[in-house]
Amino acid sequence: MSEILWGAPVAQAIRESLTERVASLQSAGCTPCLALLRCGEDPGALFYERSATKACDKVGIRLKSIRLPWTTGTAELLRELERVNNDPDVHGILVLRPLPRRIDTERVFGALRPEKDVDGITVPSLARTFVGRGTGFAPCTAEACLAMLDHYGIRLEGANVAIIGRSLIVGRPLSMLLSARDATVTLCHSKTRALPAICRGADILVSTAGRAALVDERFVHSGQIILDVGVNESFDGKICGDVAFDAVSPLVRGISPVPGGVGTVTTMLLARHVVEAAEAQAQL
Repeated sequence: MSEILWGAPVAQAIRESLTERVASLQSAGCTPCLALLRCGEDPGALFYERSATKACDKVGIRLKSIRLPWTTGTAELLRELERVNNDPDVHGILVLRPLPRRIDTERVFGALRPEKDVDGITVPSLARTFVGRGTGFAPCTAEACLAMLDHYGIRLEGANVAIIGRSLIVGRPLSMLLSARDATVTLCHSKTRALPAICRGADILVSTAGRAALVDERFVHSGQIILDVGVNESFDGKICGDVAFDAVSPLVRGISPVPGGVGTVTTMLLARHVVEAAEAQAQL
């Protein structure tokens, strides 16, 4: 029987490490604050917002939610972003995706102050992740995958890792973080030939494709570790991952569920980034 890689104990360990730091900030008159901007009612964005709200509440972070209609344009979103950029009481900013197609995402992400970019979407933050120099934070979900693997004692040095998905949100930054830990990474995508065979040959498989039930029995082998990073809406309206969990879980060594897996750690790492940003801006 495979081990279920729950995110709760990983998130709890991160939360405990933040308690004293938040107390120190509050004693200095600074309450860490996250501004969250969302356009529309995308199920994945709503799910992440709920999870982030719970994580912030547990740690003592104030959350400022800015909810805009799906009809929002670039200029309006930039105005809201400028307001929180210039608010000294806001220490971290999260722009939830997806954004409407009409919005110029490069302009929006480029306008975000790097010191408040707690999810690693600005160029300086990505430069730090890819090159190892600069300011900012790694993308939370990519960092959460590492935290999960470390917590459960999964050896990375020399491991073969297959990642499905090459976005700048998870796939590509995660490949850099894993490479820095001496793993050998194969970055797969929608045009990858023989995708099931490549994934089946990996020691660790991370799926971040955003396609429900993509990973089935053809992709896995016994002894394999599966991290499911996908957040999708199933036919019955429930949140599910990329992995056909019931079919795959009996066949592998360990697997993270959705919900309850990597996403739980992601939002607690987001909270940690907000605390770190508050410390830097308060010069503590």
